[in-house]
Amino acid sequence: MPWTTPTAPAPDAEVYVMASRFETKTLLGALRFALRSPGIVLQIRKAPGAHGAALRARIGARTFLTLSAWENRDALHRFARSEPHRSNARAAAAFMKDSAFTFWTAPASELPIGWEEAERRLAAEQARY
Repeated sequence: MPWTTPTAPAPDAEVYVMASRFETKTLLGALRFALRSPGIVLQIRKAPGAHGAALRARIGARTFLTLSAWENRDALHRFARSEPHRSNARAAAAFMKDSAFTFWTAPASELPIGWEEAERRLAAEQARY
């Protein structure tokens, strides 16, 4: 899913950015993850405080990357605790091998954030552990 902007932020705003990487245990798990993704995408498009989101699926490699920008941390947390994300995240835990998350703030003028930046930050976060 290419970058989509549900609600444009003010040009001088600062946004809260999250990048994540999920790896499933099996190819079947990757297919399950992929099948659940459209519902989450629709949820993001309606989520209060969502300023942008993208999904990169590497089904053969059983890996998914997400990238999103939010009005603030609370907007991201409200989204994560609401349906269908909440139930899907719990269900996905059964077929997940690994996951990584990283968070930062950025000027709204830097949106959309590129995948290269997201992957660099995810790798740096994983290197810390």
